[in-house]
Amino acid sequence: MPANDALSLLMAWTLAPLRSGSATPSSSGLAALITREIGPETGLVLELGPGTGPFTRALLERGVSEKDLTLVEEDPDFASLLMRRFPTARIVEMDAVGLRYPPLFDGPVVGAAISSLPFRRMSPRRSFAILEGVFDALRPGAALYQYTLGSRCPFDQTLLDRLDLEATRLGRTFRSFPPATVYKVSRIKNLKTYDWRFA
Repeated sequence: MPANDALSLLMAWTLAPLRSGSATPSSSGLAALITREIGPETGLVLELGPGTGPFTRALLERGVSEKDLTLVEEDPDFASLLMRRFPTARIVEMDAVGLRYPPLFDGPVVGAAISSLPFRRMSPRRSFAILEGVFDALRPGAALYQYTLGSRCPFDQTLLDRLDLEATRLGRTFRSFPPATVYKVSRIKNLKTYDWRFA
C-alpha cells in the first residue's frame, strides 16, 4: 500500500466521514477475507466505494479479469486514481444510491458485489436504495460481501427483512486496525420478494 494512499484516505475521511468507511487503508488480511469466495468463474463483479483499490487488487490476484470489474466511486479524486490504476475496468463516478436509475447492468448479471460503504452511518432509506440496486444487479445465488469495523452486523434486521435478505458472518480479521468483520448478504431462498416501494 503506497504511503500516499493512506494520506489520501485520511484526507477524504476528514472532509466527508459519512462517505468513507474508514480513515485508514484496508489491510491485506481484510482484502483476502472479503474476496475469498470470488474467482474467475464469478464473472462480473461490482465494487462499491473502492477508494484506492486494495480490494480491487485482491480481486485481480484471485484471477478476476480487470474487464469484468465495475467500480462505483463517488469521490472524483479516487475515481481518477482508479482509472489510472485499472484502465480496463469500468469506473463509474457516482453515488451508489443511484444504482437503479438508470441501472448499470442489463438485468441481473453480476456474480458478486463487494462494498466498503459505511452502512452503519447511513439512514435506513439510503441503505435500502443501495441494497435494492445491488440485488437488482446480482444474478440468482450471488451475494454482497460487506465489511464493517468491529463485529456487529452493519445492516438492521428490519432492513434485511424488507428485502428478503440474510446476513451471515463470514469471518473476522485482527490484521486491520480496528479489527474488521466481513458479512455475506444474500437472498433468502424460497421466499417471494415483496416490493416495498408500493407498500
